[in-house]
Amino acid sequence: MAKCTFSNLETFLIFLLVMMSAITVALLSLLFITSGSIENHKDLGGHFFSTTQSPSATQGSTAAQRSTATHSTATQSSTATQTSPVTLTPESPLFQNFSGYHIGVGRADCTGQVADINLMGYGKSSQNAQGILTRLYSRAFIMAEPDGSNRTVFVSIDIGMVSQRLRLEVLNRLQSKYGSLYRRDNVILSGTHTHSGPAGYFQYTVFVIASEGFSNQTFQHMVTGILKSIDIAHTNMKLGKIFINKGNVDGVQINRSPYSYLQNPQSERARYSSNTDKEMIVLKMVDLNGDDLGLISWFAIHPVSMNNSNHLVNSDNVGYASYLLEQEKNKGYLPGQGPFVAAFASSNLGDVSPNILGPRCINTGESCDNANSTCPIGGPSMCIAKGPGQDMFDSTQIIGRAMYQRAKELYASASQEVTGPLASAHQWVDMTDVTVWLNSTHASKTCKPALGYSFAAGTIDGVGGLNFTQGKTEGDPFWDTIRDQILGKPSEEIKECHKPKPILLHTGELSKPHPWHPDIVDVQIITLGSLAITAIPGEFTTMSGRRLREAVQAEFASHGMQNMTVVISGLCNVYTHYITTYEEYQAQRYEAASTIYGPHTLSAYIQLFRNLAKAIATDTVANLSRGPEPPFFKQLIVPLIPSIVDRAPKGRTFGDVLQPAKPEYRVVRLMIAEVIFVGANPKNSVQNQTHQTFLTVEKYEATSTSWQIVCNDASWETRFYWHKGLLGLSNATVEWHIPDTAQPGIYRIRYFGHNRKQDILKPAVVLSFEGTSPAFEVVTI
Repeated sequence: MAKCTFSNLETFLIFLLVMMSAITVALLSLLFITSGSIENHKDLGGHFFSTTQSPSATQGSTAAQRSTATHSTATQSSTATQTSPVTLTPESPLFQNFSGYHIGVGRADCTGQVADINLMGYGKSSQNAQGILTRLYSRAFIMAEPDGSNRTVFVSIDIGMVSQRLRLEVLNRLQSKYGSLYRRDNVILSGTHTHSGPAGYFQYTVFVIASEGFSNQTFQHMVTGILKSIDIAHTNMKLGKIFINKGNVDGVQINRSPYSYLQNPQSERARYSSNTDKEMIVLKMVDLNGDDLGLISWFAIHPVSMNNSNHLVNSDNVGYASYLLEQEKNKGYLPGQGPFVAAFASSNLGDVSPNILGPRCINTGESCDNANSTCPIGGPSMCIAKGPGQDMFDSTQIIGRAMYQRAKELYASASQEVTGPLASAHQWVDMTDVTVWLNSTHASKTCKPALGYSFAAGTIDGVGGLNFTQGKTEGDPFWDTIRDQILGKPSEEIKECHKPKPILLHTGELSKPHPWHPDIVDVQIITLGSLAITAIPGEFTTMSGRRLREAVQAEFASHGMQNMTVVISGLCNVYTHYITTYEEYQAQRYEAASTIYGPHTLSAYIQLFRNLAKAIATDTVANLSRGPEPPFFKQLIVPLIPSIVDRAPKGRTFGDVLQPAKPEYRVVRLMIAEVIFVGANPKNSVQNQTHQTFLTVEKYEATSTSWQIVCNDASWETRFYWHKGLLGLSNATVEWHIPDTAQPGIYRIRYFGHNRKQDILKPAVVLSFEGTSPAFEVVTI
């Protein structure tokens, strides 16, 4: 066979071809790494990835150790899918020095019913929903290590609090879709604590009674919204960086129980300049091009700028802050749309009020800032705190705008990058039976749940309806007798355990039709490098939060994780009311009376969270016991308000205009365009979601001869009121509070609804309809 020879040109071309082939293979490998095995793990059903190592390799990277430890914990869970671990190839050189994360953000509607349901927060039976001011959203943030081994999920939800039933259902559905990728240990669900969101999504009897029944429609809509926000975040994950910044927010909060705060040791109080935590913590998330992805802010403030006379569903001051920042970053999008997601999450807000003018007797105008929050004339029911605005809408905007402005500044100037491995730890704990070590020789225990007399008093943000007084350390024979006759007497054991709390409701000893309060509670920490997020199942007071932060930080430091930033994330996973310090508990104001596991509740939580911190710091998360799994009850009390057939007046149809807008409006302050339509019950729209909004305001564009939507029911300048009549008749009023920025032109208002119809001997059906107002003009002065 003749020997083949090549010219210099041929040799060069062959060499070039070989090099191009090598580069192509490398690029394809890189593409597989970034789009297949890291981003979403879609090709393998979304199951959790763990590293498989030889015994000698277990002393390698911290990230790999924590991945294995977390996976071991996950496989103990009853909700985990039994799958074989998948072996990852060693990290690509591309990621060995990469300090960022894979980041995904998502937002989805979770509004639920906006009529015929109680609003959750104030516990006022007459405060039922009658329309909508703004929509409620679930905002999800997923952070994953570059090699895909570990990830964490934080979800901030515009609801009063996360119920245990809500979390269990979300975790079950995540497991069904993603296997063990998203689990009880690495998913935190946190409520913003708006008091203007729908109730009805709880399973424990106290909250079911407060909700006036369990609304499966609202529950399912919330679950769907939370899952959708996580799905969006999961799908849109990309390489990016996270930065942290901190700064004070002034002039937006007061301590609503200063006399309780003063019970804390003077030496401890002297370490702080205020009786509230003024610091806001902001996480800034950007992609590798520096483009904005999202923001999480934690700040201690009660979303109660909207008071207990409100009947419109909305996200209150923290939601308004999210609204402003998202509208600014998502230019050209309607509210609730656009890629940038901004969450203003809750923190240790237990004794923190946005009603900064303080408590005053509404009948005399004098201050009622006293230990019992009571007025000389009229008692405690007259003592109410107000915000800085002319009304609750104005106050909500003032407080929300201040938070938005500070978060915007901190976001813009954030330069400290968050780096390092991700980790998570979780336990279920029986909070009725925790042994609390007070020192090296003395121990005490937590109690079965109970609510004290001052619980019924409410707070200066929303007083109770029976003229109970805050600060009660003795019971009342009249109410004790009524309780004993209806519910039975509390045991001597529970009374002794809760002292000095006089027990109004011994909920831990009541189990009909289901337990009245949870026994099994989640405790959870997730860490992103030097940031630790503690998931608190309730409302910590200011000093309670400070003590927990210090204790967890010290625990991390004692095991080599120095200078950890510890965030208190409130109202997570399950709701257990309030957590005061032992000293504040002695004063028995509202927050202490609502500390349901007794005087040592905070000490128990500190002990439990230190244990989680130690497990993360020492890579022993796999050794944590899972704890007793919480129950999931069926056959809950149904809503007391029945669904009835909607009717239109004779000669009218649903959506007909009963009162049109005026022909012309000038762009001046407090100008409102109002249209009244023939309406139907808005709760039908949860069952049939043909329309995603109850209203639109539309402007006619001559150039395109079309109507363009300028705002909807998620916009702050619109309000949707539902007026319930007799025998299924109702009206719907749409208001557009015309902003100063409105462009002159021709406008119209549209109403979208659903009516319930039922023919004889046929099941009820829900039908969609629309209504459109006559056009009107907006002119400038």
